[in-house]
This record gives sequence, structure tokens and C-alpha cells, in this order.
Amino acid sequence: MPISVRLERRIRRDFPDPGSAAEIMRMLDELPGTAGYDVEHFAGERVQAAIVLLAEGSVRRFHESVGLALTDWRDLLVAAELDHESWPDRLQAELSTGVAPC
Repeated sequence: MPISVRLERRIRRDFPDPGSAAEIMRMLDELPGTAGYDVEHFAGERVQAAIVLLAEGSVRRFHESVGLALTDWRDLLVAAELDHESWPDRLQAELSTGVAPC
């Protein structure tokens, strides 16, 4: 499953250094194979976004978030506040461009 357009936009915003956004997206793309289990879950926007949100633009924190995801993806969702039933609303707010549709 490819990275969503809105998540890619957030990655490019949070990781503006040359090559860093591309590297972040490559690692997210490889995450399902790295995890070795629940491939479809790790390929989903919710887990990928949780990693990016926890990173807060830091490559070091990104790697830490990936480590947390590989240890227990549920803890990752809790840490990113994407564990409750209103997680789609939070994700929409975090990944929104802030531009009203025409």
C-alpha cells in the first residue's frame, strides 16, 4: 500500500532537508517487510502516520518510533494518540493542509 498523498505532504513538511523526506518514505514503505508480521497493518496510513507524528520532524525520533512500532504497534498508537475510536478525526486534523476546499 503506497503512502497516502496527505501523509507524504506532511513528511515533506516535517523533513525538509534534502533527501530526508525520500528516506523517511522509503523506510515507511519497507516497514511491513521489516516487521515480519501483520503486513497489511504496517502498510496502513494509521501506523505510518503515528510514526511520523511522534517523530516531530526529527530523524532520530523517527527511528525511535519505528523501533516502538516493531516492538508493539499498539504502544505506538497510544503514544501518538491514535488509539481511540476518534483516531480518524485526529489524523484528519494532523494531516490537513489547513486550506479550505473550493
